Amino acid sequence: MTLLRPEFPFTAVAGQADFKKALILAAIDPSIGGVLVSGPRGVAKSTLARGLADILPPLPNLPALDSLTSAFVTLPLGASEEMLIGTLSLQKVLEEQQVAFSPGLLAKANGGVLYVDEVNLLNDGLVDQLLDVCASGVNCVERDGISHEHETRFILLGTMNPDEGELRPQLEDRFGLSVILDNDYSIEDRIDIVERRLLFDEDPQGYAASWSAEQATLRECIASARNRLDTVQFSRDHRRTIAERACAAGVDGIRADIVWAKAAIAHAAYSGRSSVLLDDIDAVEDLVLSHRRQIQPPTSPPEKNDGSPPEGESGDKPDSTDGHESGRSGSNRSNTNGDNADNSPQPSGSGDWGAMNPQRMAASAPRFLETLTEAAPATKRQNTTSALQQVWSRQAGRNTKGTSKTVADTSEALKVSWPATIVANNGRMPLQSLVRKPIEKGAQTLNLILLDTSASTLGKSVLSHAKGIVLGLLEQAYLARERVQILAFGNQQVSQVLAECRSPKQFQDTLNDVAAGGGTPLREALLQTRHHLERAERSRPGQLLKTWLVTDGRTNQSVKDIQLPGNVIVVDTESTAVKRGRGVEIAQALGADYLAI
Repeated sequence: MTLLRPEFPFTAVAGQADFKKALILAAIDPSIGGVLVSGPRGVAKSTLARGLADILPPLPNLPALDSLTSAFVTLPLGASEEMLIGTLSLQKVLEEQQVAFSPGLLAKANGGVLYVDEVNLLNDGLVDQLLDVCASGVNCVERDGISHEHETRFILLGTMNPDEGELRPQLEDRFGLSVILDNDYSIEDRIDIVERRLLFDEDPQGYAASWSAEQATLRECIASARNRLDTVQFSRDHRRTIAERACAAGVDGIRADIVWAKAAIAHAAYSGRSSVLLDDIDAVEDLVLSHRRQIQPPTSPPEKNDGSPPEGESGDKPDSTDGHESGRSGSNRSNTNGDNADNSPQPSGSGDWGAMNPQRMAASAPRFLETLTEAAPATKRQNTTSALQQVWSRQAGRNTKGTSKTVADTSEALKVSWPATIVANNGRMPLQSLVRKPIEKGAQTLNLILLDTSASTLGKSVLSHAKGIVLGLLEQAYLARERVQILAFGNQQVSQVLAECRSPKQFQDTLNDVAAGGGTPLREALLQTRHHLERAERSRPGQLLKTWLVTDGRTNQSVKDIQLPGNVIVVDTESTAVKRGRGVEIAQALGADYLAI
């Protein structure tokens, strides 16, 4: 019999001490709420994730793994809600006329690891459900005429590459712990990693066996820590320390405090202590706050003893994670030299005004856009909308009502609601009609707003009026529960003013701080916009895409070769007595609607 190839041993992975620590803490207490790992390709994210399953001791009061469960379950990006939570068993209905539950991946992951690669590209609704079940340990299913609930305790592990897009803050906060990785390896580290990998590839079984003692020791340490959890004491003074530090970090809500307390208790239990010490609180601080911190700590904080990983953990922890935190914050604020930068020579438009000290201008009252005047044929835009509707038909989510079609008239691309189809046919076979899932009401809409902040907008309060337009768009999006993202372009750079999120209720103070100056890097702004929109299409197929380009058109850069997905609206803010008409030309080049203010 051919033995299955083993996974690379968890304890054999060189470095990544913070990642290992987070995984071990989540293994000790799965109620911490999962681990989110962000980092570039090739930094052992998947290797450690898969290796975790081998060091997990069985959860208490949980039967041994059977044919329905697995120690390691991968959730694919294209997974449906039915695949995740379970649904009506069609086989039972058709063959035995019985209503029965067919378990999903959540049931299969019970007692093991549920791994989501590229979690930032997963449907938000599925991520919400994952996090709910991970925190509660119970999967409740009320759908398709069935009511069912079952226990499912697993370690949720989500990995993501920030180059492919951020996870929205509301979901990010619900992950208990977060680790930010980089690929800054020393020469010796790189040599060590390659040597270990080559040895494993040469003889996977033998290499795994050579690390079996370390694996067994770590497994026993995790099991002992689990048994010790309920006995660990946590003083009120230490709880106060957590509360004070959480307030100083500006975190939203109380979730950070709860997770921090659980992680500190797990760390103390793993270290063999009967009570939480300040060292335990320090050791897990970055794991709890790295994705929640809104107020950055001083650049040179006092030294503290949180550099050592939990006892029994292999690898060396980096001296500090401050660089990771500041890097993450920066990624949410700006992207001036992203991987979509256009390095080809351009006309002097980007340097029309040269570099200059930026100046601020407060926003006017919100201005609302009611009517659009066509500046170019809408052929491209109509085709795009049609394509989106086709995607919706294929990707529509769960609905209670459907549209019935005869079998002969139904395209293979239509997504069929099988439970509703069975009811509609009264159990008759072959089926006479199918019931498909219609387009879900309230489909997601992303409004990507491009704000011109070049020096030419400082005259005649152009920038103030433009900011008022942005406030109006934000208010409209807020009332419609739509998503927004804002990029500003000026002074030869493109910066992110607001990362993609649900439209905020108040944003005027932040918008007032946006300064203007220098030239108009319109081309670079559009290239980055295209990158953001393409990424949004991949992460949420079927959503409507709208790009609002708010500019006075004062640039000589050509944009004829740039096409943006979705609908594009050019809002021309030029206010001179003699207009140059560049706004109309830009709209025509982009195949966009045109609106002059």
